[in-house]
Amino acid sequence: MAILAECPMCHRRQSIRSKRCMSKNGKGCGADLEKAKRSGKVKYWIAYRLPGGKQRFEKLTGERSTSIEYAKDAEAKRKVQRRENRIFDIKPESKMTFQELTDWYLALEKVKALASYSTIQVYLGKFNSEFGNVIVSQIKAADLENHQTKRKAEGLADATVDHEIGAAKGVIYKAFKNDIVSGDTLRAFQNVEDLLKGNSNARERVLSPEEFSRLAANAVPHLGAILWAGYDTGMREGEVLGLTWAKVSLKDRIIRLKAEDTKDHEPREIPICDELFEIINGLPRGIKDDYPVFGYKGKPIKDIRSALIDACNKAGIIYGRFKEGGFIYHDLRRTFSTDARKAGVPESVIKEITGHSRGEVFDRYNQVNMDDMRQTVEKTVRYRRARLLSGKKVDFRKEAASVDQNVDQKPNSVKGAHN
Repeated sequence: MAILAECPMCHRRQSIRSKRCMSKNGKGCGADLEKAKRSGKVKYWIAYRLPGGKQRFEKLTGERSTSIEYAKDAEAKRKVQRRENRIFDIKPESKMTFQELTDWYLALEKVKALASYSTIQVYLGKFNSEFGNVIVSQIKAADLENHQTKRKAEGLADATVDHEIGAAKGVIYKAFKNDIVSGDTLRAFQNVEDLLKGNSNARERVLSPEEFSRLAANAVPHLGAILWAGYDTGMREGEVLGLTWAKVSLKDRIIRLKAEDTKDHEPREIPICDELFEIINGLPRGIKDDYPVFGYKGKPIKDIRSALIDACNKAGIIYGRFKEGGFIYHDLRRTFSTDARKAGVPESVIKEITGHSRGEVFDRYNQVNMDDMRQTVEKTVRYRRARLLSGKKVDFRKEAASVDQNVDQKPNSVKGAHN
């Protein structure tokens, strides 16, 4: 048996006697491990062999995972288990609480890079209020089903309960892939079915140009810019809130999202139309590339719900996912797609902008370039202006020609919404 130290820089496992990150073959990043140990940045592993000679590496988790004394205690416990022939009983989830597993999961760099990271934290926090102190291996499918029933009795919607259980499943799936939990634990979570089936939670809410104009006009300035971004691009809330100046080219008028910025993990380029360019160009910019585009006093905005509810109340718009006719920020994504379609834009171009999935065959025969997407956003803007000018539903194909002649003249209601 042995205790190994994990380099906080390159994550290479090595002897606890190493003062710098360096393996036997001379490879390593050269990080100062002594300094990292003193600052509590080095985590420890235990290495031991199972009967038959197979070696197992066990990573310590929890708040004490950076303590060498804790590592020595854990090693001593494993020695006793091996002497008593109970080494096969050693499974990480046999001693780890779900809160400890959550801490491990949320500390993963790939997870922290997710656009939905803050939302995942919320759902896992709710789940841990019930199961946080429970040993992972002791959580059974029946416990999770009882939790579903309990949460519904508290008045939560099916979708909310599914999201909460789904976040916990995500932790278990990742842990299983990293040999932290066994197949038995994975199956316990897999056997719990979602309350919602198929598209039973599909939303249909779309804002009219008149409604959006009122909403933007009644929003506080930082929220107003965020609303316009969703309205003119169809971007998801997480994509908008996570946008930094490094991803925006005002010269090219393009927003460039990396794979880690999107829900479907696909990079995407989004054109910036004239009215959104006017708004973004007036926003404060920091020196560093990670300065948020839609921030508040230079800091990223993580939650817009309170400000959005206030703006909806002032604009006379019902807010709420589960209220009849209720509006939420994600509905701006559907609004963009709907308005673009009504403006005569091909579905393939709309999906390229919004990042909706397309079939492989459809992809091969529908190649979309930036010119197509620029025309899409401008067509959509002209369609909306025609709606506002007429005060009624119009056929864009009949009205676009006359509106194009005055494309730079925005109606007062839209101008007011910018301010």
